[in-house]
Amino acid sequence: MRDAAEGILRRSRLAAGLAALAVLVLSGCASAPEPSAAPGAAPQRIVSLDYCADQYVLRFAERDAILALSPYAAERFSYMRAEAEGLPTVRPRTADILALQPDLVVRSFGGGADVVPFLEELGVPVVQIGFPQTIAEVRDEVLRVGSALGAGDEARQVAADMDRRLAALPAPPEKRRTALYMTPGGMTSGEGTLVHEILRTAGLANFQDRPGWNTLPLERLAYEHPDVVAAAFYEGVESQAEIWSAARHPVARAQLENRPVVPLEGAWTSCGGWFLIDAIEALSHAAQGEAQ
Repeated sequence: MRDAAEGILRRSRLAAGLAALAVLVLSGCASAPEPSAAPGAAPQRIVSLDYCADQYVLRFAERDAILALSPYAAERFSYMRAEAEGLPTVRPRTADILALQPDLVVRSFGGGADVVPFLEELGVPVVQIGFPQTIAEVRDEVLRVGSALGAGDEARQVAADMDRRLAALPAPPEKRRTALYMTPGGMTSGEGTLVHEILRTAGLANFQDRPGWNTLPLERLAYEHPDVVAAAFYEGVESQAEIWSAARHPVARAQLENRPVVPLEGAWTSCGGWFLIDAIEALSHAAQGEAQ
């Protein structure tokens, strides 16, 4: 029964998408999707569905092959925001995507989990960007996605540059300094996350002792202190923003006022990409005890 129900639901979604496409066709706004790019050929009609996908598309795709980016491509947390200027955007809705007749869709989370099988059933290939949890996995994504966008040589150059910059980092001190990652939203990150790997690679120990993403440990911070605060996404934050955040608590604010702070651009850590090396290099100075 469950399989039958899922099949009916799948067919109904497909029918709804085709109906939406038919409306566009009849209104003169679009025609049926054209065949995808020939095997081995670089895609020529690329649509990106979220700001993480935007970074890869802007870095590795030819500009005139980009049909549309996500609505957030030019935001401060988008690393490639300068390159996004002047390019069209699209909402990650099936009808809007199909109207552009893409030969490749790139996504990380945009459009929801159902969008991939739905588009592929309609003959639109999708490159799914993963959620890397280690530096090595980020490097693998650079190579894989760059190649899928027709820029394999450039992707290998970007990966080689990552390797070079990582190799140039100073060795961590025998006793690592502790660092607390903080966002204006009152969140921090522990073991099992990419932020944890960034701190460790920079030569720091993570002050947060709980795995995954959690709110700031205010009770612990009342009597324990990190050596360094890694403050991300604070650029451009207005005074009234995040008014109910744990970051507003006096104990949390004291960390920013009394501890050495490494300001991290939100764009460095918002997605798993080659640009996280910028954050690692900034943090490595603090790991060595250098003044901020």
